[in-house]
Amino acid sequence: MKKFIKNQIAIVVLGFGFWLPIAVLIFIIAFLLKSVEEVGRSVLLVFLPEKFFHAGFGVFLGIVIVYLSGIALNSTKIKSHLSRIPVLGLFFGGGEVITIERLLHLNPCLFLFSPSCLSYGWILSEEKVKVSGEEAIFTLINVYYPNVPALVTGQVFPVRKDMVIKLGNSSKEIIDLLLYAFRSPKDLRYLPWENEDWKDFEIRAQSFGLNLSTIKDI
Repeated sequence: MKKFIKNQIAIVVLGFGFWLPIAVLIFIIAFLLKSVEEVGRSVLLVFLPEKFFHAGFGVFLGIVIVYLSGIALNSTKIKSHLSRIPVLGLFFGGGEVITIERLLHLNPCLFLFSPSCLSYGWILSEEKVKVSGEEAIFTLINVYYPNVPALVTGQVFPVRKDMVIKLGNSSKEIIDLLLYAFRSPKDLRYLPWENEDWKDFEIRAQSFGLNLSTIKDI
């Protein structure tokens, strides 16, 4: 009996988890439409007698304004001027932002977030390091560390190259894994850096506490 009740509660929780984000989305859309309608009404009543105003005119005005704004940004130099504004310019093509589409084309990796914690990330770029004008013996890898579940918000960490291991798994596999292990890959495939000696790679991987027996043929 207890098991039956527990299963029914689990089903109710599952259904609640399905409908909650939908309800939140509907609430947000309804709130935005109501706000746009009220603002549009205030604007139109300046030019129109109230008897000529009908429900929905405010939303229609908002859509027209958004459309005309898009045309203006696309066909004039306003967009290029706005793109120079720090932070805000990112929304107008002033730089690259992280998207799921971009993550799918980046190489996933493991890196040492702390001496005792391995973390998943994506390799953005590699940077050479100079100390007092002399090239350092190590290089840095710019690693994108995502926040879960909003994978497109996160931080960029500069990590020593020897503390990063490339993964041969697809980005989709890692994304599914990060989403609370929604789907887990059969195994993780560790890859050495280009021109890295295999013995050096084995030693480096052991410092991560990784089991090299799971490595597939590359």
